[in-house]
Amino acid sequence: MLTMRSALERAQRLFGANAAIIDKERQFTWSEHMDRVMRLAHVLQENGIGKGDRFGIVCRNTWRHCELLHAGYWNGSVPVPVNYRLAPPEIRYILDDAGVTQLFVEDAFLPFLDADEFAPWRDGAICIPGGGVTDTTLRISDDLIAAAAPSDGNDSTEEEDAILLYTGGTTGRSKGVRLTHKNVFSNGQQCTAPMKINAADIYLHVAPMFHSADLLGTGYTQAGAAHAYLPVFTPDNLLDAFQDYRVTSAMMAPTMIILTLQVPDFANYDLSSLDRVYYGSSPMAVEWIRRTMDAFPAANVQQGYGLTETSPILTTLDEDVHVAAMQRGEYEILKAAGRPLVGIDMRIVDADGTEVPLGEGGEVVVRGPNVTVGYLNRPEENATAFRDGWFHTGDIGKMDENGFMFLLDRKKDMIVTGGENVYSSEVEAALYQHENVHECAVVGVPDDKYGEALFAAIVPRPGTSLTDSEIIEHCRDLIGGYKIPRRMAFVDELPKSAMGKILKTEIRKIYGEKT
Repeated sequence: MLTMRSALERAQRLFGANAAIIDKERQFTWSEHMDRVMRLAHVLQENGIGKGDRFGIVCRNTWRHCELLHAGYWNGSVPVPVNYRLAPPEIRYILDDAGVTQLFVEDAFLPFLDADEFAPWRDGAICIPGGGVTDTTLRISDDLIAAAAPSDGNDSTEEEDAILLYTGGTTGRSKGVRLTHKNVFSNGQQCTAPMKINAADIYLHVAPMFHSADLLGTGYTQAGAAHAYLPVFTPDNLLDAFQDYRVTSAMMAPTMIILTLQVPDFANYDLSSLDRVYYGSSPMAVEWIRRTMDAFPAANVQQGYGLTETSPILTTLDEDVHVAAMQRGEYEILKAAGRPLVGIDMRIVDADGTEVPLGEGGEVVVRGPNVTVGYLNRPEENATAFRDGWFHTGDIGKMDENGFMFLLDRKKDMIVTGGENVYSSEVEAALYQHENVHECAVVGVPDDKYGEALFAAIVPRPGTSLTDSEIIEHCRDLIGGYKIPRRMAFVDELPKSAMGKILKTEIRKIYGEKT
């Protein structure tokens, strides 16, 4: 069966004595971990959470968060991890939309419950201990687990929901993405071979567990590997975790990697266990790829591209491609998102849904066992996004003759200026070739003459400064004149999501009204 319960059963049966959880507080074998998971499934049942019911989780990356996810899988219930960075009204919307009746809250976030929005869940909430203040009248999950008997749980079918993840909501209210057991399980299988996952691995969960990127850990569960967790990302925390847990692999957003490489005493850390470094959620400039490969010489560097709706990985750009590109000086291939994973059909289509010739841009559409069955309570969005058996990603890309897919832009990020289509990613690639551009984002802003004008928000490299004229002159030999931003702002930092992805919607809000 392609269910997450079967994946847990296999890990317990075949790798029971192997490490499942590695943490400074406690460590568990797969047998010990599953004993707690089965007891926690009993706790869910005692609190009215049965097969198909949804329960909310407000918690950082911790092994207790993992236990809740696995208990949901075991019980046939549907965990709903919530972005704790959202405002109370936004969280309330998610809980209502998902029909959540039971809420688990890490002790660090107990003050959230004081907000009026949490009144329906306040008294019955269960506290997840995390090392913070636990002086609370709420029930504590560890106490409930200790008092519970192991539960046989409930079997799920492959087509039943395993987890409900909400999109970031950067283009409106966030949507609940229904990922079935087949979706999640399949993507774990699809990632195992290209990412060389095996039972000896120790995978560090860096991406927030409310984010789909965390589902990359599925393959490690299927392989009976060990999991470690980073509750709060800082470059120092990340390096400490790599060293202390003897981590073999981790997935990070480029921003996380870039910040970590700039830690002054980076060379003093023992990172010899690190075998694989995955980056994703946004492209990384060639120079930073080079610095990453130099900084982790024993590690294979690999890129992954995907969406919440695809559980999440669709393509990988393997380590051999990275190595060959650097050795030969053929850097163009490093702009590719990679080739589709096994089992994924991918096409590039025009506005009418007709496949375009190789090398031409169009919308990326996909189908496969890892593609969501749809959005919760969103019939109109489902009708738009899922057509004729294909999921329309909203990403603009092109395919080359070797099967590599190159992302050009999000549909909403393509700028039409004076009747010309401009892909913001192409402009950003040119800007990144300036040695003093640390980060940048290009968006379209209203313009009376051209309809839209290009606007660049730029973070200079620390200790340097830039001017408009310097940037314009730099771009002249790299891109056409109509693609060069004439409006720009030099800033200390760019607005980012929890995964470190630059939020262009926020940049448009800030500068679209000022220009």
